Order: sequence, then C-alpha cells, then structure tokens
Amino acid sequence: MSIGELLAAAVPMVRTLDLAFGEITPERAVAHLPDQAAYHNHVGGPHAGAMFALAESVSGAVVLAAFGDQLTRAVPLAASAGIRYRKLALGQVTATAVLGRPAAEVVAELDAGARPEFPVHVEIAREDGAVTGEMTVVWTLRPDG
Repeated sequence: MSIGELLAAAVPMVRTLDLAFGEITPERAVAHLPDQAAYHNHVGGPHAGAMFALAESVSGAVVLAAFGDQLTRAVPLAASAGIRYRKLALGQVTATAVLGRPAAEVVAELDAGARPEFPVHVEIAREDGAVTGEMTVVWTLRPDG
C-alpha cells in the first residue's frame, strides 16, 4: 500500500476531500485538492479549511515517507501549524511539502532520548502556478513508552 493509499484509508478527511497524492519521497510530497463545489467558499474557490487540510495532509505524507521506519518506537504528531493565504485560489490546487530538517538529524535526536521537532514547509498553488498559500507544520516524533 502506498503512503497516499494509507492516508486515504486511515484519515477520513483525506477521503472526504478526495485528496489525490502524487510524488511522495522522504524529502518532498505532492497532493491535489480537486475543484469541488461542495467545498467552495463565498468567492467560488476552495474553502480555507479545505486548503488547510490539504496542506496538513501532504505534510503528513512527507513525514511518513521520512520516518516510516521509526513507527515501531515513535508516533508522529503535528505540534503546531501556521498558514498564510496569499492569493485567491480557484480550481484545483496542488500542495507541495518539503521536509525542513535532514531526517538523519531528527532520528539522531530520537536516538538520544529527545522528542525531536522539525518543520515541514508547504506551498499551495493554482493550476497556473501562482502560489496561493504557504503553511509550516511543526511535527514531533513522540517516543512510545
């Protein structure tokens, strides 16, 4: 099962919004929010909450790709998130997430007994390439036990 399929199976909001995942690597992930009238705002574009969910979900995809091998000893959790809406989003939007710290550095902190935190930076763009929003999600790996 791919990470996108795993997220769709495990996270109801991913299914509700019909998010589609593209490239997912340990450094970068891409997901799309299709243009759906049921999730439009008052100006005809995707609702801010839907774009937030898209960005948070794609950040989770890169976290799973980077730290999936740590799931037997730590749980990834979003610790905080901040979003900035820059331009009107219309039609399908695409979110691209990039891991903000080297995974090896984060795992080394976990190995040392710490609860590491690390950012994932996300850009949301329209089909014409215009960036409509930016989000940073700070994740942590909470050790089990």
